Amino acid sequence: MNSNYSEKDKLLTIEFTEEIDHHVVEKIRRKTDHEIERFIPRKTILDFNKVTFMDSSGIGMLIGRYKLVKMYGGTIEIKNANQSIKKIFEMCGIPKIIKVS
Repeated sequence: MNSNYSEKDKLLTIEFTEEIDHHVVEKIRRKTDHEIERFIPRKTILDFNKVTFMDSSGIGMLIGRYKLVKMYGGTIEIKNANQSIKKIFEMCGIPKIIKVS
């Protein structure tokens, strides 16, 4: 996982660099929470460009990060997800609460 924060725009971009499954989701959750709590961004972008697989534990991780960002008054967006992952998002209703582009 890589992250980049723009202080000027209060924009935090988190790029996931591995598959998101039950084996790694706790590590991703801790690192992502740390970055969100460290910067308290106005907007958080989760970049799925390098993610080729995600299971249901990834959905739970996303909803938790949505709640955390919202608690701090920010917004969250998912970018660059491939078609199979977008299909998972659609089936789970993620686009109803998180913008997926």
